[in-house]
Amino acid sequence: MALILFKWLFVFFLAPSPKDHPVYMSITEIDHNAKERTLEISCKIFTDDFEQALRKISNKKIDLIDVKKKVEMNGLVKDYLKKHLMVSVNGRPVSFTFLGFEQQEEGIISFLQADNVTGIKEIIVTNNILYEYKPQQISLLHVTVNDTRKSSKLDNPVEKAVFTF
Repeated sequence: MALILFKWLFVFFLAPSPKDHPVYMSITEIDHNAKERTLEISCKIFTDDFEQALRKISNKKIDLIDVKKKVEMNGLVKDYLKKHLMVSVNGRPVSFTFLGFEQQEEGIISFLQADNVTGIKEIIVTNNILYEYKPQQISLLHVTVNDTRKSSKLDNPVEKAVFTF
């Protein structure tokens, strides 16, 4: 009887809430489109973590899902990614155009693009997305050039990965 009672107490009082999750990570995909000469980038970040981080740095009410706030949220997401995600190709920094973001399941996926990118031999990615929010934050990086995919995992505070092709 005591064991059954303990299990129910754990379920209702000690188990993590559905909003909690044990892993804090972002996933960044970088694909070189040789035909279009672009780098196409997507970043997936847990919505609740991203909102908390944006609240902390902006002191604003953040709701990435509210359609009425889409324009304001686009600006905040764009500025955040510009500060926390940098890419250089063959030793030269790449400028990105922020294309927007969308909600997908429990995450926010942001889309960026860099134009006029050719002849890739090396890509250096500096990614410290949400590092200021959680010390246990990790970043998974997937880079594809000429149908060759390479991946790396960055554990906070490590923020730089080098990919050679």
